[in-house]
Amino acid sequence: MSYGNTLREQIAEPGTTPLIGVYDMYSASVAAAHYDGMFVSGFGFAASYYGLPDIGFIAWPDMMAFVQRLRGAFPHHHLLVDIDDGYVDPEVACHVVEGLERIGASGVILEDQKRPRRCGHADGKQVLPLAEYLEKLDMVLATRKDLLVVARTDATEEADILRRAEALAATDADVVLVDGVRSVEWIRRIREVVGSKPLLFNQIAGGKSPRLSLTELGDLGIDVAIYSTPCLFAAHRAMDTALAELRLADGRLPAAEGAGEIGVGESTGLLAKNIARHQPVPAARESAGV
Repeated sequence: MSYGNTLREQIAEPGTTPLIGVYDMYSASVAAAHYDGMFVSGFGFAASYYGLPDIGFIAWPDMMAFVQRLRGAFPHHHLLVDIDDGYVDPEVACHVVEGLERIGASGVILEDQKRPRRCGHADGKQVLPLAEYLEKLDMVLATRKDLLVVARTDATEEADILRRAEALAATDADVVLVDGVRSVEWIRRIREVVGSKPLLFNQIAGGKSPRLSLTELGDLGIDVAIYSTPCLFAAHRAMDTALAELRLADGRLPAAEGAGEIGVGESTGLLAKNIARHQPVPAARESAGV
């Protein structure tokens, strides 16, 4: 199965393909019940795995091991992976891309930032000279077989944004991402210079970009939308609330039955699905069309 081509075909269909950011196996288990595509967010992974901000701490073996676990549990979901700047060196970027494709990633996002890097919606981003990034991108494109590659620019100067977007669209990258786009008008301008190349939009709560629906994004010509942090931020709020309420209740847990709370049964049932996805369909049920 070519996971890259499967995602490529999905993106080519009308409308905007949503990919939901996941940061660990539990968040992925919840997301899998709602969407058929996941985004392995660098922001979320840095927060979850290291307890650190998204400023370049991720080590590629950790990210690769996480994606391998995801693919094992979710054999049919799209998995788009944030590989930041390819972990600095072009040779490392190519090694990571080769490994991720081998274990079943659908695609990767490669950015043009230079170190120290930042979240795409943070201030203080710096970008590599365009020629240097294009050389790294070309090496990655030559390494991949069917893996989908998203070329991303973090440029912030207006003229540079359009220059880089146009240059990325002229490569063999499958999709272009300009991160931190600040307005609908700028989405239109980028869409124009990118031409027919698929375009990705990154939405993050509290970020620099406008909050838009999938219908609105589709009308603007956006082909893919990644939602980097809804699971992470929702978990943050829910855990903070639950622990504050536990303290107020003098340590007495809330009732889990019939109160809208998650208990051991609901949690176990959710995780059991990750096993069931790999079980063969019994012959009697298969022949009956079940």
